[in-house]
Amino acid sequence: MSASNETVTAHTRLWLEKAVIGLNLCPFAKAPYVKGLVRISVSRAKHLDGFLEDLDRELQLIGSAPPEEIETTLLVHPDLFGDFLVFNDMLDLADQAVADNGLEGIIQIAPFHPDFRFEGTEADDITNYTNRSPYPTLHLIRESSISKATEAFPDAEAIFGRNMALLEEMGQQGWDALQIPRCPHHSESNE
Repeated sequence: MSASNETVTAHTRLWLEKAVIGLNLCPFAKAPYVKGLVRISVSRAKHLDGFLEDLDRELQLIGSAPPEEIETTLLVHPDLFGDFLVFNDMLDLADQAVADNGLEGIIQIAPFHPDFRFEGTEADDITNYTNRSPYPTLHLIRESSISKATEAFPDAEAIFGRNMALLEEMGQQGWDALQIPRCPHHSESNE
């Protein structure tokens, strides 16, 4: 049985608060989050086509809303993308949806998944956790927000290296201590 939309949203918020903001994995996340400008949308599509339609709706919404209302959107699907490789393959279609909605250069997508794995890493490599979320998630980010953030944080390239070092220092035990819920449909064993 799938988690309720409320549970999925609560788990996603907990991940944002404890990992993304709490560990400062993204120094730009706190301000829009505390201002209530982060939209979390849960998709219940039964198939990829339905999910892409949900993505189109979210892209149109963020594309037409002023940043003072919606700065960024997390589109979460708790059930459809249990296999990370299937999720990863879908990302080309998600990027095409950005173009199809006339939002290239305006919105970009960052992927998060419970079993996220950077190319060339082992499944249990702690550095993969920079992009691990409780559920498969597409982060729709305004490019203008990225530009403003990099102006405020000129050494944005260093964030990735800092995050890797932090997670290596924390180790799996440190991450587990955050008690971030993990979708029961996902585990490294499905890779």
